[in-house]
Amino acid sequence: MAQILDPVPSDGSNVILCCYVNATSQMQIARITNVPNWYFERVVFPGQRLVFEAIADAHLEIHTGMMASAILSDHIPCVELSVNDTISTISITETSQEKKDYNPTLSPVNHKIIATPEPLTTSTLC
Repeated sequence: MAQILDPVPSDGSNVILCCYVNATSQMQIARITNVPNWYFERVVFPGQRLVFEAIADAHLEIHTGMMASAILSDHIPCVELSVNDTISTISITETSQEKKDYNPTLSPVNHKIIATPEPLTTSTLC
């Protein structure tokens, strides 16, 4: 995952992929402030999942509040938010078998045409 605006200030050796979920009903601000020469701040909406890269020593601050005020509500080490960066693969044989087993049943479509004796009229604005 590329963070184009503010890349992680590291040689790339201790960069981890992290995920934070806003499980509240309020908008939150996620910040990392303990990494020198790096600015990371994102708005996280209720129910939104924030996936980001950070160095292993970073700490994510979560600020929760209303429009004019925000309270520091959580301070999480990014190591606790790290996710596995590998992609699981499915063999071609399993995928082919799933396609063979897929057999949707289609119901017939019932088309009804109703004739009306009155013609359609249009109205105009004066």
